[in-house]
Amino acid sequence: MPTESDESNHMGFLQLALAEAQKCIPTPTAFCVGAVLTVHYPADSKSVTLATGYSRELPGNTHAEANALAKARTMSKEQLKELIPTLPSDFTIDDVLSHADIYTTMEPCSVRTSGLAPCANAIIDARIRKCFVGVGEPDDFVNCEGAQKLKDAGIEVVWLKGLEGECLSAARKGH
Repeated sequence: MPTESDESNHMGFLQLALAEAQKCIPTPTAFCVGAVLTVHYPADSKSVTLATGYSRELPGNTHAEANALAKARTMSKEQLKELIPTLPSDFTIDDVLSHADIYTTMEPCSVRTSGLAPCANAIIDARIRKCFVGVGEPDDFVNCEGAQKLKDAGIEVVWLKGLEGECLSAARKGH
């Protein structure tokens, strides 16, 4: 059962994801989404931010969740060890990601009209443990089934309540 402190931490990470979404350059044909990748390595007592991302942050019409994962994968072993001192000496980024959670302002996409891989696939491939979601993806562009795709792959999906309006407003900025 989540404690009040857990709820506060989850909302804090979702608010950080919302701040990322606000950095997004609006376009009428896509949403503005923010994501925060956290890691809770077993020996540590609290989650730490591993990487953040927002829509179109990196070149190539990129999405928030994929950007956060891409940025985490570019971190050096030294950077990771500084962030998570209890990592064993033989760790890989895949080991770290298997202890990670992702917070996203909008349900990860299951379909990309641009032909790029969906964010749900990237989260599954990274073996992320949990996905915390601010709001479901509306059917403005596609019928999203990202949450179901994650659940089918064994990833826990947690719908955070309380910031749905803010997440949707940020997403539709520029529409």
